Amino acid sequence: MAAPGPAGAAASPSPQPPQLPSPFAELVKSPSGLEKVVLRGSRNCCVEVYLYGGQVTSWKNDNGEELLFLSSKAIFKPPKAIRGGIPICFPQFGTHGNLEQHGFARNRFWTIDNDPPPLPANPAIKAYVDLILRPSEEDLKIWPHSFEFRLRVALGPSGDLSLTSRIRNTNTDGRPFSYTFAYHTYFSVSDISEVRVEGLETMDYLDNLKAKERFTEQGDAIVFESEIDKVYLAAPSKIAIIDHEKKKTFVVTKEGLPDSVVWNPWDKKAKAMQDFGDAEYKNMLCVEPASVEKPITLKPGEEWKGRLALSAVPSSYCSGQLDPLKVLQG
Repeated sequence: MAAPGPAGAAASPSPQPPQLPSPFAELVKSPSGLEKVVLRGSRNCCVEVYLYGGQVTSWKNDNGEELLFLSSKAIFKPPKAIRGGIPICFPQFGTHGNLEQHGFARNRFWTIDNDPPPLPANPAIKAYVDLILRPSEEDLKIWPHSFEFRLRVALGPSGDLSLTSRIRNTNTDGRPFSYTFAYHTYFSVSDISEVRVEGLETMDYLDNLKAKERFTEQGDAIVFESEIDKVYLAAPSKIAIIDHEKKKTFVVTKEGLPDSVVWNPWDKKAKAMQDFGDAEYKNMLCVEPASVEKPITLKPGEEWKGRLALSAVPSSYCSGQLDPLKVLQG
């Protein structure tokens, strides 16, 4: 029998699991042992967000159809980043800096933020979660800046998905910092050869396959026949991804992020990636709202806000072609 404690001493309370403010959000443990938040909407509509990486890995529509690509070989074991969904690239996109590729936010554990500063109220959104990331001592050694990164993931009543990021400089030494950023969004598509991207015509881009050299887009739409890795500069706030076979258009809307990255590794690079199936490049496309060319700079106390909103709508035929103009001009 355990010896009694001092008179009047209360038993130490067991740690309470984090409370989720939305009744339409649930914290569960995945088969890998990592925790994730499941947001539930109407019918079969749902979103899954891992605390590891603050990463959305699944977005399903009313019919339960998966709209994001997640590799069958994705590794759910830190410190490896999860291949697919929507990884967050911060404080560096790609190799545009001295840190590891795409920075460290995507392979850190975020925490549920139960007391975030308020966002504009939208009573229609009931399924959401707020996450927060602050630097560890190890992070401060490789990137010596104090910050708070708040992320809200929300599932709208019509099945739209939105991610709102707020990054604040909390340095106490008066130093500003600069970073690049991207929502590295992997879309699930029927066949990459059946997909076109509209909204980036005539845009200038940096070609990462040609030493970041600058070119101007010549086509009336982007179609895919080989590897692509381009950063489109000063891209419009809306881009349409048209999947001919599925008769579906993804609408990508962005705020606070001037650029858009378009990436598909194609066959050779796919075979070289340990966490990516050899032929999976056929069923995915990354279109990523980003700030790459001009880093974002924050003075102490300043906050930046960037938002990604995704919707999937039926495509309509017009003269035998899928016509996204109605969607883009919205």
